[in-house]
Amino acid sequence: MTAPASHELVIANARCVATMDGARRELAGGWVAIDDGLVSAVGAGSAPAGRETIDATDCLVTPGLINTHHHLYQNLTRANPAMTDKALFGWLQSLYPLWRAIDTESVHVSAWVGLAELALSGCTTSADHLYLHPRGAGDLLAAEIEAARDLGIRFHPTRGSMSLSEKDGGLPPDDVVGDDDEILAASEAAVRRHHDPAHGSMTQIALAPCSPFSVTEELMVRSAELAERLDVRLHTHFAENAEDDEFSIATFGCRPMEYLERTGWCSDRTWVAHCVMPNADEIVRLGAAGVGVAHCPSSNLILSSGIAPVVDLRAAGVKVGLGVDGSSSADSASLWLEARQAMLLAKLRDGAGAGTARAALEIATLGGAGCLGREGELGVIDVGAVGDVAVWSLTGPAFAGALADPIEAWLRCGPTAARDTIVGGRALVRDGRLVSARLAEMLAAHAELAARIQRLSER
Repeated sequence: MTAPASHELVIANARCVATMDGARRELAGGWVAIDDGLVSAVGAGSAPAGRETIDATDCLVTPGLINTHHHLYQNLTRANPAMTDKALFGWLQSLYPLWRAIDTESVHVSAWVGLAELALSGCTTSADHLYLHPRGAGDLLAAEIEAARDLGIRFHPTRGSMSLSEKDGGLPPDDVVGDDDEILAASEAAVRRHHDPAHGSMTQIALAPCSPFSVTEELMVRSAELAERLDVRLHTHFAENAEDDEFSIATFGCRPMEYLERTGWCSDRTWVAHCVMPNADEIVRLGAAGVGVAHCPSSNLILSSGIAPVVDLRAAGVKVGLGVDGSSSADSASLWLEARQAMLLAKLRDGAGAGTARAALEIATLGGAGCLGREGELGVIDVGAVGDVAVWSLTGPAFAGALADPIEAWLRCGPTAARDTIVGGRALVRDGRLVSARLAEMLAAHAELAARIQRLSER
């Protein structure tokens, strides 16, 4: 790529640019240039001219963080005290009666607010697992895609599904599940309408049956076949806690890993959420297959699911990314917080040296790109990669004395939010504030919609 005389955007004077490139270069006094939505040059020292220049003095510059697992609509029922003392299955059964009331308006608004919250935490790309499609609710996937486009965040929504209701031995109520054939037809239609496989694309679709305890085995098999035919990715919940293991053994006669294999999901097209309970042999098999894992530390802690074996998974070759999970279990949608939690939990489980800020940054960037099948494109500051960047101020009382290592300071000090979040060279967050003028309007709409849905719990 030939450098122009003047770049569209230059981020200059950083204390450190953590490129996350193949050599893991950390550039003191670094700068980044972005043109046509892509990184066009990276260096240190005197920065080139830019039609717009962002001064990153006393800042760490990283690739934009990547969220690989979320349920955006759940911020409509955030921190509900009636559900705070339940493990996974009981928690789900308590909330389904509220969630069955979602529609296109509530999904659009909750997605907009949730994605804005993520952007404030340095997130530039987010997946979403939208598996709840109540009958008559409208085109929920299109509603959240429109929210992402309005904000300007890169979006990987999944066409989720449930087909196994309470009467069939599953967890969800009857009116929020679909028939396998109609689910597959809707999934294919969503891919053909919204999926853009091009380098630098803003929207990509994956197929995502919710979980083994809410879909039929036939739907798992046929979804894998459809994903292969359409060349899109696969996503589901997997080995989330002890209840998940027990359900799989009782229902399918095998552990979740064997179920993944026998349904055709054990491939490099798949990334799974949580993966708390694999044994040592299963970890090796996941790595050999190239499966990705969305690590959701806060949700796993709140629901008492356990600590995922992230260090072992990465050592086995599993692509581990970060997920904030739904805002009714993790409640806070901050990628910075999840990166810090991942670092601390790795220390707790595997020893002080096992959890470092650099390992957590890799998970939050490169690991997320691996989960989404966009390695070399997302999660890295390198020529030809997308121009998605987060700028983090390392000033103020929280960072006083943190002089030796800006990357360790970024995650061990704080809490912090991104000073600037840039997607494709365009600022979503500037000086810690969302650029969009619609925030107050969307928060007011969200308050009304959340109150309407939560009133259902009083009946």
